[in-house]
Amino acid sequence: MSLIPMKILIVCGTRPEIIKLAPVYHFLRTQNWCEVTWLHTGQHQEMAEQILECFDIVPDIVLTRAGSSLSEFSIGCRQQLDAVMESSKWSTVIVQGDTESAFLGGLSAFYQRIPVAHVEAGLRTYDLTRPFPEEGLRQMLSRITQFHFPPTEGGRLALIREAIPEKNIVITGNTVVDAQKWVIEKYQIHKEESQYKNILVTMHRRENWGSDIEEACTAIASLAKRHPNLHVLFPVHLNPVVKKSVDPILGGLPNVSLVNPLGYLEMQQAIANAWLILTDSGGIQEEAPTFQVPVLVLRKETERPEAVEAGCAKIIGTSGEAIIHEVESLLSNTSLYEAMKPLSNPFGDGRASERIAQTLEAHLS
Repeated sequence: MSLIPMKILIVCGTRPEIIKLAPVYHFLRTQNWCEVTWLHTGQHQEMAEQILECFDIVPDIVLTRAGSSLSEFSIGCRQQLDAVMESSKWSTVIVQGDTESAFLGGLSAFYQRIPVAHVEAGLRTYDLTRPFPEEGLRQMLSRITQFHFPPTEGGRLALIREAIPEKNIVITGNTVVDAQKWVIEKYQIHKEESQYKNILVTMHRRENWGSDIEEACTAIASLAKRHPNLHVLFPVHLNPVVKKSVDPILGGLPNVSLVNPLGYLEMQQAIANAWLILTDSGGIQEEAPTFQVPVLVLRKETERPEAVEAGCAKIIGTSGEAIIHEVESLLSNTSLYEAMKPLSNPFGDGRASERIAQTLEAHLS
């Protein structure tokens, strides 16, 4: 007599979630003990469609986005999620990270008494304003999760300090490394030869809007003028608040390229080609070590301290003086730069999806 497969629902709606859940989805589809369903909330639509195609995923369920504001989206999404949760006997619902889609998916499952599996659990800054609203969402999500999958020991310890039972926590590594390995092999991404030292810059976080972005851009402009052998690639967020801070300061410089946000594959190639990365993005802090690229973090804190502890990232904030000092130091000191190049990625070994599947199989079946 054959066993009835466990029914697993993956809920996501933004580009980063898709990237980090795609390898989990593909691995689960190879297993005979479960059936996996992909639900797209519609939180990010156009960007999501591009990344879904990149990972060869066609969602089984697509929700209709209600309204343009976050509150309108949340209300409509929750109503539709409740109907989905009630429509089948789900064994578990998998969510990732700290987005509105992740929180709503977890909350809806919780109300239906469906176990929640949280991929990339345990990230913390303990400052509810940085990042906002993500820090609050991930803390709340941890209170209703049964299967906690922190990527590193730091995440596990954070959860234990919050009285999460140790038996419910499994360190997996970060699925972003699984995703990178998947696309590197499929799309043959590798470092391209260049006559320049390429610096990749990304800034988009709300807490850096305004004067912080402007001060950072002024410093980058100074570096670009001083060192013509540098080439700065800056994919500028489409939000007008960001663009009006970046364009007047960096626009028109011959060795600075201001471009629209890059697709996932284009960004992976840009990371691979970079000599150095300046960013306030959490995801890039995780991805850069795969390509052995040092990172200067344009924030006052990071919920991803593993790269800092490994020496391949350094938190410097957005002070123009700090940016100029740190970049000049790496330009002038080859040994300092080489010491920041990681030998391996501290966030994972590319087998996180396998560990997640093994844990769910052991407990669900």
